[in-house]
Amino acid sequence: MQENFSLQPYNTFGVDANAKYFTEVSNTEELKAALSYSTSQSLPLLFLGGGSNILLTKDFDGLAIKLNLKGISEENFNDNEVFVTAKAGENWHKFVMYCLHKNYGGLENLSLIPGNVGTSPMQNIGAYGTEIKDIFVSCQVLDLEDLEVKTFNLEQCRFGYRDSIFKQEGKGRYVILEVTFKLTRKEHHVKTEYGAITSELKHLGIENPTIQDVSQAVINIRQSKLPDPKEIGNAGSFFKNPTIPLAQFEALQQKFENIQGYPNGDMVKVPAGWLIEQCGWKGKQIGNVASHKLQSLVIINATGKASGKEIFDFSTDIINSVKEKFGIELEREVNII
Repeated sequence: MQENFSLQPYNTFGVDANAKYFTEVSNTEELKAALSYSTSQSLPLLFLGGGSNILLTKDFDGLAIKLNLKGISEENFNDNEVFVTAKAGENWHKFVMYCLHKNYGGLENLSLIPGNVGTSPMQNIGAYGTEIKDIFVSCQVLDLEDLEVKTFNLEQCRFGYRDSIFKQEGKGRYVILEVTFKLTRKEHHVKTEYGAITSELKHLGIENPTIQDVSQAVINIRQSKLPDPKEIGNAGSFFKNPTIPLAQFEALQQKFENIQGYPNGDMVKVPAGWLIEQCGWKGKQIGNVASHKLQSLVIINATGKASGKEIFDFSTDIINSVKEKFGIELEREVNII
């Protein structure tokens, strides 16, 4: 247990904020011991995974617990499918690469997403036509109310767009310990419908892509558009893509002819990046914070010296300007601490 501990290395924004207490745990028993200490001292809790989806706006006056649970196991489900279970502390991209090395299909479109396995079900991470829910079997969690280990299946997780039970009524109650995915061993369903993947595969001269080819295409696309958190502080996409009623979208079309949207029944998903760019934020910098020059959906710690409050205020200015111009209120995807 360490006191007045800097969390700067533990969040991808690189914000320098301190935790009153800090500890790392590598198994469930160590986690329970840390929780027992927090209870005895009446300390609020902050659980840290890869630190890629949080914004620390101030010092944390409690116990920060770094979840460092590691390990990957496999169980053949049938001739074509395998269950692969990864502990919460496994790096997400390294886990994807592990599966691709074994020629297990299903995760390739989710390559190079920052963070750890344990946080992947929380917001049903997704990219390029795939979401966690598509290959999710179950996750093991520790219930903080009774310290019992429980299992959540696909239905119980209630996945939605960047959403799950862990961000709704289960928020703050459960700690995810491990996640199990059902992947294909040979009859792979390769998803290349997403326009950027099709273009990149064509650029690479690949006509019949393997799952490894799709992964490489996704990696190339992400590296060309998104800043590496190791080089410049960011948390990836800062905002969710808003979904609005079809009638509202059609009304906006009358005013903004080139507005982008993806219909789904009587609702339309509008790219947040497009809305932000139309409001003049792409590449714009205020003080230590900026919107990335290639992807306006990404807010960056431009100088490496930004405080969490500066980044939060910058995001508020974006939200206000988009709402003023389009009547759409953006929702932050990043967890604000």
